[in-house]
Amino acid sequence: MSLITTLARLEAVRTGRAQPAATVRHRHLSDRPLVFVPLITAGEAGAPLGALVGTDRDAPRLLVVPQPRDRDLRFAFLAELAGVVLPHIEAYADSVEPAERTETDPETGKRVKVEVDLCADAAQLIVPSRAGVDFVRLLGRSMRFRRTTEQDPETPHPAPPRVPLLGRWLTHYGERARVPGSSLLLAMTDLLGRHWATGQSTLEDQHLGALLAWIAPGDEGPTGAEAARRAELARDADGQLLCPPAGPATDPAFDNKLLAPAIERYDRARTALAAAEDGVEADDRLGAVTAAEREVRALVESRTRPTWDAVWRGLDLLRELPAGAHVEDRWTRDRWSFTSHRDRVLAGEPPQPRRDDAVTAANKLATREREQARLEAQEALDDPLVMAGRRLAGEAFAGEVIDVVMAYSESKRPSPRPLVTVRTDDRPHLGERVKVHRSLGGRPQAAEFVAQEDEGVLVLRIVDRMGRGKEPEAGSVPEKGDRVCFTLFEHEQRGGAKLPDPEGTPWTHGGPPGETAAVPEAADAQTEEDVL
Repeated sequence: MSLITTLARLEAVRTGRAQPAATVRHRHLSDRPLVFVPLITAGEAGAPLGALVGTDRDAPRLLVVPQPRDRDLRFAFLAELAGVVLPHIEAYADSVEPAERTETDPETGKRVKVEVDLCADAAQLIVPSRAGVDFVRLLGRSMRFRRTTEQDPETPHPAPPRVPLLGRWLTHYGERARVPGSSLLLAMTDLLGRHWATGQSTLEDQHLGALLAWIAPGDEGPTGAEAARRAELARDADGQLLCPPAGPATDPAFDNKLLAPAIERYDRARTALAAAEDGVEADDRLGAVTAAEREVRALVESRTRPTWDAVWRGLDLLRELPAGAHVEDRWTRDRWSFTSHRDRVLAGEPPQPRRDDAVTAANKLATREREQARLEAQEALDDPLVMAGRRLAGEAFAGEVIDVVMAYSESKRPSPRPLVTVRTDDRPHLGERVKVHRSLGGRPQAAEFVAQEDEGVLVLRIVDRMGRGKEPEAGSVPEKGDRVCFTLFEHEQRGGAKLPDPEGTPWTHGGPPGETAAVPEAADAQTEEDVL
């Protein structure tokens, strides 16, 4: 936690309201996001109880499993979920635009630009909390290896036709959510927690109701702490929470007093229906089953609807913030990821393996490290409040240019190397010949630290982005009186070393021999933990 965030949390405690942790929105928000509020059975993370899902805040689709231990009912739930999610995803997958991508020519080995189709937009999925992201990942893992009757007519317990495809997409979204800065799958608590600092712990921020209570407690109402405490603990006359958890977990009082008796009545009604001896008796008992199922549906909706409304309130708050300058660039990378997975599905490739091979795992780790550094740099460049935190940490400094002296490199063809003197109140961690960077027209310009003349007076040597002429191009060198901001971190991240192809990986790291065993696919990769 940065010092600026700590100060914001202390201020939130003093004022009783959450304090801004950002002045711009650092994540992309779709005009039509798909909101997914899941609910699971207590003690069984893989047993869905129900969900609210949809793109219309006033008309969500309610999906319910009246008996979560029934495999057929769970499959029916997953089939309904696929019927809602897949058409939404495929609508974005069908709309493309021309784009250029750099690839390696297999014949020459040179990098060339090729024209490909890029999805014009991508489907965005939003869940209430971080636990919802984990549940999406679990759903994907449990569904993508399922076999259908079309794939294997003799498979036991076949899945509905579209369930494995939904599993592949949810797996992709779950994996993409691990990439810093990605916006394909977002948790509302993480979104709000990134842009506002509350007076409670980050763990308590995972309760969406309590988090919103800090951000918008009301002009004349209770303080954020009082509103959050009410959101977490207040109960009605029947002992039920007034603000149910953000899911997917349920409250024990709800499970014991309401849900368990309702499911038991549903089980008894189904047992009685199965034992009916004539048509009249069956009709009566079918009505009892329908009534019991309707009761479970009402209970599930009563737990998920408050969270559904809270997610949309959070979206309203976030839309009031202007988008950061680099948000669209990160969303373009999400679109490339979305397009690549669409192409793999259309090409008939097998589902993602349960465990990555060594090369794929190393590439994923390198990508996440690179994207984390890129995200931190871009957020600081987009947001003065974030940059203030980097300045307090000694990773950047801002000040006024008080002198500019033209100088040249000592070479056969001298290049301009102007010396810029900056007065600053910051205390950056500078050493001899340390490179610093500033944004010039959206691109980084580097300089070297030369000396510190007096307290707060720094001399820098500009080393690039001044054109190829003997004299610097206009605007490429700061002028006396300009306000400048330099960072000690790089603005753009470099790629790492190229890893070998999976076929060239040593057997000690999953390569040949034994390659097929190292990368399980499809039904062969299915284990007990992959099945709900």
